[in-house]
Amino acid sequence: MSTDAPTYDADLVGAPVDQTDAARNKLVIALLLVSTFVVFLNETIMSVAIPHLMADLGVTASAAQWLTTAFLLTMAVVIPITGFLLQRMNTRPIFLLAMSVFTAGTLLCAVSPGIELLIAGRVVQAVGTAIMMPLLMTTVMTLVPPEGRGKTMGNISIVMSVAPAIGPTIGGFILANLEWRWMFILVLPIALGALALGFRKIQNVSTPRYAPLDVISVILSAFAFGGLIYGLSSFGESFAHAGEPSVVPLWVPIAVGVVAMAVFVWRQLGLQQENKALLDLRVFQSRNYTVSVSMMLIAMMALFGTIILLPIYTQNVVGLDTLQTGLLMLPGGLVMGLMGPVVGRLYDRVGPTVLAVPGAILVSAVMWALTTVGRDTSVWALLAGHMVLSVGLALIFTPVFTSSMGSVRKELYSHASAVLGSVQQLAGAAGIALFIALMTIRTASLTAEGVDPVEALASGVRSAFLVGAIISLGAVVAAFFIRKPEGGTAGHGGH
Repeated sequence: MSTDAPTYDADLVGAPVDQTDAARNKLVIALLLVSTFVVFLNETIMSVAIPHLMADLGVTASAAQWLTTAFLLTMAVVIPITGFLLQRMNTRPIFLLAMSVFTAGTLLCAVSPGIELLIAGRVVQAVGTAIMMPLLMTTVMTLVPPEGRGKTMGNISIVMSVAPAIGPTIGGFILANLEWRWMFILVLPIALGALALGFRKIQNVSTPRYAPLDVISVILSAFAFGGLIYGLSSFGESFAHAGEPSVVPLWVPIAVGVVAMAVFVWRQLGLQQENKALLDLRVFQSRNYTVSVSMMLIAMMALFGTIILLPIYTQNVVGLDTLQTGLLMLPGGLVMGLMGPVVGRLYDRVGPTVLAVPGAILVSAVMWALTTVGRDTSVWALLAGHMVLSVGLALIFTPVFTSSMGSVRKELYSHASAVLGSVQQLAGAAGIALFIALMTIRTASLTAEGVDPVEALASGVRSAFLVGAIISLGAVVAAFFIRKPEGGTAGHGGH
């Protein structure tokens, strides 16, 4: 079997696999997993560093927040283009490109003297990060036969869930003992190691084919995804820093995003008839893919909303410090990671519904429980709640990833993973914006009425979790409709 051809094909499932190819495929997937973990860890490691950076660099909160916003924006703009890149380029060059760009960005951050270069470094990092996840997903779908995908997707869910969950813990630990630059200095040798190992070991396992690049679609997607994510992020931030003037009215980027998204979708629907779409929306012809993506959207809103809200609550209401908050959220992240491969193996045996339904119920139950938190809530109750939430999310992520990707035709894998990545970024930004905005509106109104500020904040946190709890009921309903793709080649309509 040629190293340029995918090892598995819909027609070859069940055929004997050459042991050399099997070993090569395992190595390629393992390298991609480790590299993706490193770049995803970087996404949330900054979340606890904003106050330190404000003090060290002498900048305002809104300026420092650009370190996160610029990262998210870049991800949103680059991810839609990955569908095109994955079709045009082979595995090895695209991996080396992604890791080289990420490493260069990390080096830029580590040596930056001020906020401007630091933001530039974060943008470069985000370009590499945006390419890695779709590359990993598409490679797994190409190499692993349907009956073994759950286990491999379980390993991917470790990357998806544990890296963002332990990022704040690692960030808190570094900041408690070292200066902020060490967040990048410590990541740099790991990134260089992954790049060197990939350079030596990674082989081409895909077959590039001609794919046209529609420049107008690229520009529209930048305005659509960028406008929505920037608007949602600014919406949350404007409430968090209500006293600071806004350069652009809040509704402008969101309105631009909505209009650009409508034109983008209309253009894709026309282009996909000639197989020229930047994001081929025929992936949504699979009902199973559509349900899975909807469930992913709700789960990511819950995850990112909680990741941003819990530290505010634990530090400003309960009185924990940064490191204690990080340690509080660490066991949940580890539980999610340990469960990934187990849930993956169960998926291969029992399918998605049996896992996703209890998972969605657990997530919803914790969100409802969080609507009751206050000043006297026990730290142990918070720890238990976060761990149960993590179990629920672990039961959701693997089945959703595997079912969604397995429900589309093979030639649409790169588009399916790009759409999934775009939805994740939008959902994360929307979750953060929604939770922060609701918390701040309620806190501000109670403080104006003369309520004790800490009590007002606790009430604001409860209000945000209440809306999150209501949204989580949508995931419970969706979970009942997820099905295991038939033979991994579904996607022509109704699975």
